[in-house]
Amino acid sequence: MSEKDLLTTREVAEKLNISMRRVRALIESGNLPSTQYGRDHLIKESDLKLVKDRKPGRPPKEKSRK
Repeated sequence: MSEKDLLTTREVAEKLNISMRRVRALIESGNLPSTQYGRDHLIKESDLKLVKDRKPGRPPKEKSRK
């Protein structure tokens, strides 16, 4: 794997048209694999297909049971 295949969170955000905070949330939830290098996360460009077709926005809240 070369450096050209790795993207920063900023580059991923630009490619997916989402915020950097959302990229970090996808990483933390395990939906977007990454490698941490120091304080930065590096993402394989090929892994973007894992989240490319996700639904935008927040998931609906579950109704509370009473």
